[in-house]
Amino acid sequence: MNAKELSDVMATNALRVAEYLLPGGKKCSGEWKCGDVGGGAGQSLGVRVSGTKAGVWSDFASGEGGDLLDLWMAVRSCGLPEAMAEAADFLGVKDLSAKLPQKVTYKPSHRPECSRPSGRVIQWLHDRGINDAAIKAYSVVASKDDKVSGMKDDQYVIFPFMRDGKLINFKARNIDNKKDQRISGGAEPLLFGWQAIPENARSVCICEGEPDALVLWQYGIPALSVQSGVSNLSWLDTDYANLERFSEIFLCLDGDEAGKEGSAKLVERLGRERCKVVNLPHKDANDCLKAGVSAEEIRECFANAKTQDPEVLRSAGYYLDDVISEFYPSEDSQTGVFLPWIKTMQLVRLRYDEMSVWTGINGHGKSMVLSQVMASAMHQGERVCIASFEMRPKKTLWRMARQLSGSSSPSREVITRYVDWLDSRLWMFDFVGTSEVDFVLDVFKYARRRYGVRHFVIDSFLKLNVKEENDSQRVAISKIADFKNEYGCHVHLVCHSRKGRDESEAPGKLDVRGAGAITDMADNVFSVWRNKQKEKGECGPEDPDAAINCDKQRNGDWEGVIPLWYDPSSMQYMETSSSLPRRTEVAEETRHNIVEMVDF
Repeated sequence: MNAKELSDVMATNALRVAEYLLPGGKKCSGEWKCGDVGGGAGQSLGVRVSGTKAGVWSDFASGEGGDLLDLWMAVRSCGLPEAMAEAADFLGVKDLSAKLPQKVTYKPSHRPECSRPSGRVIQWLHDRGINDAAIKAYSVVASKDDKVSGMKDDQYVIFPFMRDGKLINFKARNIDNKKDQRISGGAEPLLFGWQAIPENARSVCICEGEPDALVLWQYGIPALSVQSGVSNLSWLDTDYANLERFSEIFLCLDGDEAGKEGSAKLVERLGRERCKVVNLPHKDANDCLKAGVSAEEIRECFANAKTQDPEVLRSAGYYLDDVISEFYPSEDSQTGVFLPWIKTMQLVRLRYDEMSVWTGINGHGKSMVLSQVMASAMHQGERVCIASFEMRPKKTLWRMARQLSGSSSPSREVITRYVDWLDSRLWMFDFVGTSEVDFVLDVFKYARRRYGVRHFVIDSFLKLNVKEENDSQRVAISKIADFKNEYGCHVHLVCHSRKGRDESEAPGKLDVRGAGAITDMADNVFSVWRNKQKEKGECGPEDPDAAINCDKQRNGDWEGVIPLWYDPSSMQYMETSSSLPRRTEVAEETRHNIVEMVDF
């Protein structure tokens, strides 16, 4: 939860917070009154506890004021991170970041030999209009002879990437060759400039270049810079939590197409409600400084920055290229992922902004089929989050490791290789039991913004504590549908079939247990069926072991049956009766190609 969201929660509980922070005060006409932030007698400090301005406070004697987070910092004499942690604990606000831990595998950065900028390096900085105060604030240094990196004395300007006073990474830029820029390999990616950001700052700017960050600081704007261009957002995974403290994030990227695309991606990940896009009169902040743009003009640009509101109304002509690509798709226009069987490649595609219902009789393999589908999706470049409320994560990974390796007993080395590969692609709910749909979607939103996850699995819908009566299921399904539409992702929803069915026949979409809204709002409906007659010896070997019935495909023109053959050792579903278990190769990854398989 970021600072703005927490501040809104505090405002909703304004009276409770005010009483806790200022116990010596009194309520008077919609305000909590006391003498000062120390709780002294008087009425010069007032906190609005009701109405549209609830949570706003001001001390007319000292001139201080702000929201309740500002009040918390003033009363407790602490910084913003401490205030947020204490306030969240006081209000009982859940920290969603604890649900999705990240495995840290970065190595420490090499510490280059360096010195205070002088000679050619200081001249290079001054030529760009960067003053000594900014150089000091951002701890910019110059290279000295370094045998490890090969950098020579006064050849490189070095921008240190620091957090909490510790060097995490660095970028060295050759002052004679712009293309020669070096970053410590394998070290943690992060934003540049944390050392210059005031601890209690509530707003910050993200720009596209270390010199731009220094220039913006000179203009009076706390600024950070992306590490290696706007196309590489790897720093989001590690710096996301550090950005949570900001209620307002200005995006001041280059005014070219790449900069615009980068702004759109950051808005999506960091939250539309707190991101504002800044339009400068020149390409970047450094160009503005060299062109003589004043600080007043820059501040006006920031004052006029707007959030990127959703563009929901378009003329038909806007979609011309999209319509043509539906008839004549190119490789670049393919969206979503394919199922893991080659014969289904041209039949079914799992697109973004969709919800798929996976149904079937209990024990017929819905979850197992979906596990294989998700493994294929990850091999095609997707990130996945699985909320399995019926199976512990270790058992889910045990099954997926067998499917990926094509073996019932992969070696320790093979298991380690696949789990390491999954570590940056798969996130899981560590919870078995009944949950609430709102909580599940909150975690999904977090995973979407922070980790860029696009495929979400809910296994199963019955575990969402949604009653079948009183329209509750329709409301829950509507919330899930709204989530996948707003966040541009795909939700896979496992639903059981109604009891009392004849297992000799595959169920259809009308057999899904629950309200009709489940399949009405779904974009795809897949029924998984297990051939129990064959298991009893009543069928021949050429008859399929299982089948997937595509009962609905809103954005496709095919519906039908996909026969499959099951291998118990690998837990794989295969295309033909003669197919052998296969191992998924993870050395070379492709985004839109069918999974490369190797026969045992």
